[in-house]
Amino acid sequence: MNDNFNLESFPVTEQIKTNYEDILQLLGENKEREGLLKTPERAAKAIKFLTEGYEQDPKQILQSAMFEESYDEMVIVKEIELYSLCEHHMLPFFGKAHIAYIPNGHIVGLSKIPRVVDVFARRLQVQERLTEQILDCINNTLQPKGVAVVIEASHMCMMMRGVQKQNSMTTTSGFRGAFKDTDTRNEFLKLISFRLS
Repeated sequence: MNDNFNLESFPVTEQIKTNYEDILQLLGENKEREGLLKTPERAAKAIKFLTEGYEQDPKQILQSAMFEESYDEMVIVKEIELYSLCEHHMLPFFGKAHIAYIPNGHIVGLSKIPRVVDVFARRLQVQERLTEQILDCINNTLQPKGVAVVIEASHMCMMMRGVQKQNSMTTTSGFRGAFKDTDTRNEFLKLISFRLS
């Protein structure tokens, strides 16, 4: 999150705020209790922020920083933090994305790749679709020789409720173009697991 971001200034609709007031009452809480007086407004602002990806265009983000370049080796941006909401229970899932592409005449500003992750993550999601959306957006916009995406995430819907497995981790992956080749894919997987000391 941007250090200058202020949740209090985030726009909120009265309808969302009112719905949170109703939820508090349905749970048996007193919405007039001191600790809950501003909770509906805060919750409304938070959910608007956490789903702001619906109002953003990831393709446009990439196109705003595409540059002609002859470099044609693998570019990897790894350990991109991501936070999203599971569409089944609206509980958080969070983890890291590792993304690579092989340029085909164009490179993209490195900060734009994490921004694309954020756009898709800030929607109601399932991890499988999130992986595919990031993959397809980069592939269709940059038209590189290949794209690879791996996401590792922990899901609060598994940790807090349901099976309540605290240490479970879900990994999803997707590959396009040159990354369908076993050697190229293995090079990517080796590089994202490598840690500099």
